[in-house]
Amino acid sequence: MISVLVVAQPLQRFGFRMLLESTPDTAIVGEAGNGAEAVRRTTELHPDVVLMDIRMPGFDGIEATRRIVAAGGRSRILVLTTFDVDRYALAVLRAGASGFLLKDTRPEELLAGIRAVAAGGAVIAPTLTRRLLDAFADRLYGDLCGPVREDPRLDSLTGREREILVAIGHGLTNGEIAQRFTLAESTVKTHVGRVLAKSGARDRIQAVILAYDLRLTRPI
Repeated sequence: MISVLVVAQPLQRFGFRMLLESTPDTAIVGEAGNGAEAVRRTTELHPDVVLMDIRMPGFDGIEATRRIVAAGGRSRILVLTTFDVDRYALAVLRAGASGFLLKDTRPEELLAGIRAVAAGGAVIAPTLTRRLLDAFADRLYGDLCGPVREDPRLDSLTGREREILVAIGHGLTNGEIAQRFTLAESTVKTHVGRVLAKSGARDRIQAVILAYDLRLTRPI
């Protein structure tokens, strides 16, 4: 059973409650209507997934996500946003969210996203992640044009793992990485797991953010 904390306005919470309570493998363990309450309820309830709206009274979903992730708990965060390339999206991914979905996404897609995040995955496909980051290219370009940044997380990677991180940053799927380096897809999956573990990235999305932050990947 996947435990979910819903952080949204009352009308939205009602809709999510109807959906999640009618699904056998999900259960709402709590609700919150603002960022401070979201942080407090997450600390109390330790849900598998926090379904988080960005726009809320008080501090927003970005700050709530940052505080929840910084606390080091097991809860993973799935953010709801109005647009697929929202001006808040990059900030919330940097804060540690495991992905985001549109508020009007279909019920089956929302449930699939919750299950993916609960299982340790990321909701946003690599190609969509690349498009999102490219949409911020103008704002990020000046910060990404310098040399690769030195970072101990890079020092811990083997040469092949560093190549895999760069490929992840370019938005390649495991199948595309396997084809590029002539590897079995199962081998790529193992490499990706090691890259995430060594770099401290919670999921593939955070690995893409890391690749951009360290200037291994540049906007196209």
